[in-house]
Amino acid sequence: MTNAVLKAIADRRSNRGYAPRQLTEEELDAIMLAAVQAPSARNTQPWHFSIVQDAALLKEFSDDYNRLQKADPGQDILFFGAPTVVFISTPVEAPTRFSQIDCGIAAQNMALAAHSIGLGSVILGRPMDVFQSENGARYAKAFGFPEGYTFAIAVALGEPAVSKEAHVVRKGLITRV
Repeated sequence: MTNAVLKAIADRRSNRGYAPRQLTEEELDAIMLAAVQAPSARNTQPWHFSIVQDAALLKEFSDDYNRLQKADPGQDILFFGAPTVVFISTPVEAPTRFSQIDCGIAAQNMALAAHSIGLGSVILGRPMDVFQSENGARYAKAFGFPEGYTFAIAVALGEPAVSKEAHVVRKGLITRV
Protein backbone atom coordinates (compact mmCIF):
# COMPACT_ATOMS: atom_id res chain seq x y z
CA MET A 1 0.00 0.00 0.00
CA THR A 2 1.53 3.29 -1.11
CA ASN A 3 0.16 6.79 -1.04
CA ALA A 4 1.74 10.24 -1.29
CA VAL A 5 2.31 10.62 2.46
CA LEU A 6 3.87 7.17 2.90
CA LYS A 7 6.03 7.76 -0.18
CA ALA A 8 7.23 11.13 1.19
CA ILE A 9 8.12 9.48 4.50
CA ALA A 10 10.01 6.68 2.74
CA ASP A 11 11.81 8.95 0.27
CA ARG A 12 12.82 11.87 2.53
CA ARG A 13 16.50 12.03 3.46
CA SER A 14 18.57 14.22 5.76
CA ASN A 15 20.41 16.41 3.28
CA ARG A 16 23.96 17.38 4.12
CA GLY A 17 24.75 19.66 1.20
CA TYR A 18 22.77 22.52 -0.33
CA ALA A 19 22.81 24.78 -3.37
CA PRO A 20 23.13 28.48 -2.49
CA ARG A 21 19.66 29.37 -3.88
CA GLN A 22 17.48 30.92 -1.19
CA LEU A 23 13.97 29.59 -0.64
CA THR A 24 11.16 31.51 -2.29
CA GLU A 25 8.48 33.12 -0.15
CA GLU A 26 5.99 30.58 -1.52
CA GLU A 27 8.23 27.65 -0.51
CA LEU A 28 8.87 29.09 2.93
CA ASP A 29 5.17 29.85 3.48
CA ALA A 30 4.22 26.25 2.58
CA ILE A 31 6.79 24.80 4.97
CA MET A 32 5.83 27.12 7.82
CA LEU A 33 2.13 26.36 7.32
CA ALA A 34 2.96 22.67 7.76
CA ALA A 35 4.93 23.55 10.91
CA VAL A 36 2.12 25.41 12.65
CA GLN A 37 -0.38 22.70 11.71
CA ALA A 38 1.53 20.12 13.76
CA PRO A 39 -0.38 18.55 16.62
CA SER A 40 0.61 19.40 20.17
CA ALA A 41 -0.40 18.15 23.60
CA ARG A 42 -3.65 19.83 24.63
CA ASN A 43 -3.22 22.08 21.57
CA THR A 44 -0.75 24.22 23.52
CA GLN A 45 1.33 24.99 20.40
CA PRO A 46 4.41 25.44 22.62
CA TRP A 47 6.71 26.77 19.92
CA HIS A 48 8.15 29.80 18.29
CA PHE A 49 9.77 29.61 14.85
CA SER A 50 12.77 31.83 14.11
CA ILE A 51 13.60 31.82 10.40
CA VAL A 52 17.26 32.73 9.89
CA GLN A 53 18.47 33.49 6.37
CA ASP A 54 21.33 35.84 7.25
CA ALA A 55 24.35 33.96 5.87
CA ALA A 56 26.85 35.86 8.03
CA LEU A 57 24.90 35.12 11.22
CA LEU A 58 24.55 31.42 10.32
CA LYS A 59 28.31 31.26 9.60
CA GLU A 60 29.11 32.90 12.93
CA PHE A 61 26.86 30.39 14.72
CA SER A 62 28.42 27.50 12.79
CA ASP A 63 31.93 28.76 13.60
CA ASP A 64 31.00 28.84 17.30
CA TYR A 65 29.78 25.26 17.00
CA ASN A 66 33.08 24.24 15.37
CA ARG A 67 35.02 25.94 18.16
CA LEU A 68 33.05 24.02 20.79
CA GLN A 69 33.58 20.75 18.93
CA LYS A 70 37.25 21.53 18.25
CA ALA A 71 36.51 21.07 14.53
CA ASP A 72 38.25 22.75 11.61
CA PRO A 73 37.22 26.41 11.48
CA GLY A 74 35.39 27.50 8.37
CA GLN A 75 33.81 24.12 7.60
CA ASP A 76 30.03 24.07 7.83
CA ILE A 77 29.56 20.79 9.69
CA LEU A 78 26.41 22.09 11.33
CA PHE A 79 24.13 23.51 8.60
CA PHE A 80 25.89 22.02 5.54
CA GLY A 81 25.49 25.22 3.53
CA ALA A 82 21.71 25.46 3.94
CA PRO A 83 20.56 28.99 3.09
CA THR A 84 17.70 28.86 5.61
CA VAL A 85 17.62 27.49 9.14
CA VAL A 86 14.48 27.52 11.26
CA PHE A 87 15.21 27.48 14.99
CA ILE A 88 12.29 26.24 17.08
CA SER A 89 12.17 27.48 20.64
CA THR A 90 9.80 26.60 23.46
CA PRO A 91 9.00 28.19 26.81
CA VAL A 92 11.40 27.34 29.63
CA GLU A 93 8.25 27.05 31.76
CA ALA A 94 6.62 24.69 29.26
CA PRO A 95 2.83 24.40 29.24
CA THR A 96 3.08 20.59 29.30
CA ARG A 97 5.83 18.06 29.82
CA PHE A 98 5.54 17.19 26.13
CA SER A 99 6.62 20.54 24.69
CA GLN A 100 9.98 19.29 23.40
CA ILE A 101 8.23 16.38 21.69
CA ASP A 102 5.68 18.76 20.18
CA CYS A 103 8.51 20.84 18.72
CA GLY A 104 10.02 17.69 17.23
CA ILE A 105 6.72 16.85 15.58
CA ALA A 106 6.60 20.35 14.06
CA ALA A 107 10.17 19.84 12.78
CA GLN A 108 9.16 16.58 11.10
CA ASN A 109 6.18 18.32 9.48
CA MET A 110 8.60 20.91 8.10
CA ALA A 111 10.97 18.25 6.76
CA LEU A 112 8.17 16.35 5.04
CA ALA A 113 6.68 19.54 3.60
CA ALA A 114 10.09 20.56 2.24
CA HIS A 115 10.53 17.15 0.62
CA SER A 116 7.05 17.29 -0.90
CA ILE A 117 7.95 20.49 -2.80
CA GLY A 118 11.36 19.29 -3.95
CA LEU A 119 13.51 20.80 -1.21
CA GLY A 120 15.86 19.18 1.24
CA SER A 121 16.16 19.38 5.00
CA VAL A 122 18.04 18.09 7.97
CA ILE A 123 16.63 18.14 11.50
CA LEU A 124 19.23 19.34 13.99
CA GLY A 125 19.61 18.99 17.73
CA ARG A 126 23.31 19.90 17.71
CA PRO A 127 22.73 23.68 17.89
CA MET A 128 21.90 23.00 21.56
CA ASP A 129 25.63 23.02 22.26
CA VAL A 130 25.92 26.64 21.12
CA PHE A 131 22.77 27.74 22.95
CA GLN A 132 24.19 26.24 26.15
CA SER A 133 27.50 28.05 25.67
CA GLU A 134 28.49 31.55 26.79
CA ASN A 135 27.13 32.91 23.47
CA GLY A 136 23.76 31.19 23.71
CA ALA A 137 21.74 34.10 25.09
CA ARG A 138 23.17 36.42 22.42
CA TYR A 139 22.05 34.07 19.64
CA ALA A 140 18.62 33.56 21.21
CA LYS A 141 18.18 37.33 21.14
CA ALA A 142 19.59 37.70 17.61
CA PHE A 143 17.22 34.99 16.35
CA GLY A 144 14.22 36.61 18.01
CA PHE A 145 13.41 33.97 20.62
CA PRO A 146 10.63 35.33 22.83
CA GLU A 147 11.58 36.17 26.41
CA GLY A 148 11.59 33.01 28.53
CA TYR A 149 12.04 30.63 25.57
CA THR A 150 14.81 28.13 25.02
CA PHE A 151 16.11 26.21 22.00
CA ALA A 152 14.24 22.99 21.22
CA ILE A 153 15.30 21.86 17.72
CA ALA A 154 16.23 23.30 14.32
CA VAL A 155 15.61 22.46 10.68
CA ALA A 156 18.03 23.42 7.91
CA LEU A 157 16.30 23.90 4.56
CA GLY A 158 17.33 24.39 0.96
CA GLU A 159 17.74 22.97 -2.49
CA PRO A 160 19.65 19.68 -2.16
CA ALA A 161 23.07 19.59 -3.82
CA VAL A 162 23.83 16.03 -2.70
CA SER A 163 21.81 12.87 -2.24
CA LYS A 164 22.23 9.70 -0.28
CA GLU A 165 20.77 6.26 -0.01
CA ALA A 166 18.17 5.36 2.58
CA HIS A 167 19.37 4.01 5.89
CA VAL A 168 18.97 0.31 6.41
CA VAL A 169 16.03 -0.21 8.75
CA ARG A 170 17.06 -2.50 11.59
CA LYS A 171 15.01 -5.59 12.27
CA GLY A 172 13.31 -6.22 15.60
CA LEU A 173 12.16 -2.68 16.25
CA ILE A 174 8.44 -3.52 16.31
CA THR A 175 6.61 -5.76 18.74
CA ARG A 176 2.98 -6.72 18.42
CA VAL A 177 1.16 -7.77 21.55
